[in-house]
Order: sequence, then structure tokens, then C-alpha cells
Amino acid sequence: MSERKVLNKYYPPDFDPSKIPKLKLPKDRQYVVRLMAPFNMRCKTCGEYIYKGKKFNARKETVQNEAYLGLPIFRFYIKCTRCLAEITFKTDPENTDYTMEHGATRNFQAEKLLEEEEKRVQKEREDEELNNPMKVLENRTKDSKLEMEVLENLQELKDLNQRQAHVDFEAMLRQHRLSEEERQKQEQEEDERETAALVEESRKRRLLEDSDSEEEDAPAPPRPALRPNPTAILDEAPKAKRKAESWERSVGTLGSRPQLSGLVVVKKTDLDQSARRDPAASAPGAVHNGKAAGPAARAPGASSLSQLGVYSDSDDSSGSN
Repeated sequence: MSERKVLNKYYPPDFDPSKIPKLKLPKDRQYVVRLMAPFNMRCKTCGEYIYKGKKFNARKETVQNEAYLGLPIFRFYIKCTRCLAEITFKTDPENTDYTMEHGATRNFQAEKLLEEEEKRVQKEREDEELNNPMKVLENRTKDSKLEMEVLENLQELKDLNQRQAHVDFEAMLRQHRLSEEERQKQEQEEDERETAALVEESRKRRLLEDSDSEEEDAPAPPRPALRPNPTAILDEAPKAKRKAESWERSVGTLGSRPQLSGLVVVKKTDLDQSARRDPAASAPGAVHNGKAAGPAARAPGASSLSQLGVYSDSDDSSGSN
């Protein structure tokens, strides 16, 4: 039984490799390869950003009639991840880089542009020095001055580092830590004092409120009874007199016949009519049918307003008594 993993093949004695037919493939044949984007680029069709390192299934071909020192140059075809537009770039063995060819623009190539500018300036300087000896002397003088300035700056940096070398950073950190602890301790003490002051103030306020509530709840002392003033009657007599005078000014004198008394008409009763027919019976002390006559009838001239004044005087006298 033969081996399963055989590395050496059997060649018969009559094997002639020249008789093996060769495939004639075109020189511009394309291969499908798996690669990553060599730089950041942006699609010109849709503006999509394609970052360095993104993987693509690309088509690879050899560029015809282009080479660098016998090295072939390859072209790659990829598609945009958004609009599927075709993007092409090729190798650059002279600068060990890739160059964008079609379908996108390369981003973040400032470093490359700077290097190209430096190379161009250096090449121009060499060409100028080759034809002008005085320019060579000037450039050497400028280079020596620049070198002296660089050395002076370097010496200043060395002196600065030496001064900083004597600084004890551990001691500085320790001092800063101690000052921070002291500051925190002071803040804590201030907070405690403020808290104690607030507690004391609230306690005093509570005591004041309790004392006020106790004073309000306590019964009021009894007031002494007012004693009657013996001379109060002397003050009441002028009051009655002033009342009578005001009555006289408004109504008139009680004994006289005022002008308003004519407005009151005395109603004639049956007793008045009988008195006119029989004057003897109306005399005082006369006996009518064995009985004594009643009290004398009221004089017709008496006014009802005068009677009202008499009644009011009687009330004042009773109140003063």
C-alpha cells in the first residue's frame, strides 16, 4: 500500500519534460486575488470613504510597457463598497508605495508630499552647487551657523535637566499630600462647628416656643370687682336736665300751649256729651243714682303732646331714683 502523503513523485526512465505541452496564456491576463486597501481613499462617484486595511476581492494584471529596473508593475481593480464604481491603483517600486490611478482620491498623504518636497529641494541644491563654487561656500557657512545654534539649544536643555535633577519630586508630592490632608481636616472642623451652631440655635428656638406655649396655656388672673362710685349720682342729674332741655327745644314747654298742639284734635266721648246736658251730674262729689261720680273728666284744653312730655319726665325721674 502506497503512502497517503507523498512528496516525491515517480519519474519513469523514459520521461522527457520537453514533450509536456505548455499553455499559451495572454500576457495581460487578469487574476482574482484577495488584498487590503493600501491607503485611505475616497470614492469620486459617491464620496464614500474607504479606509486603509479594508479587504477586497480584486483583479490583478501586469502593466504593459512599464517596469522599474526590470521589476514588473501590477495594476489592481476594486469596487466601491457603496456605489460599486471601479477604482484602480498600481504599484510604485521606486518609492516602495502605491499610486492612485482612477476612480478615487488618496487621503492623508501630507507626509509623502513633505518627503517629495525635501527631495526636490535637495536635488536643486546639489545642481546649484555643482555649477557655482561660491554657492557651495555660502551653504557651508549657513550649515555651520545652524549647527552652532543647535548645539547651544542642546546645552540649554542639558542645563535645565541638571537643575531639575536636584529637585526632589517625592518630597514635593509628600508636601502636597500633607497640605491636602490639612485642608480637608480644616474643612471638616468648620463643618462640625457650623453643625453644632445650627443645633444650638434650633434648641434655643424650641425652648422659646415651649415657654411661649406654657404662658398661653396658663389661666389669666381674676380681675378685681369694680366698686360703685358714690358720686356717680351727681353726674346723672345734669344728664336728666340736659335731656329735658333738648326736649323743650324740640317740642316746646310742657306748661304752655305750643303751636303744634292745635294739630291734635281731642276725640269727644259719650261722657263729655252727657256732662254738657247735665252739668250738675258732672260736678265733683255729685251722686248719680245713689253712687258717687267718677273722677273728673280731662280738660278739653289739655294736649296729647303735653301728656307725652309728662310721661317722659316721670320716666326720667324714676331712672334717676
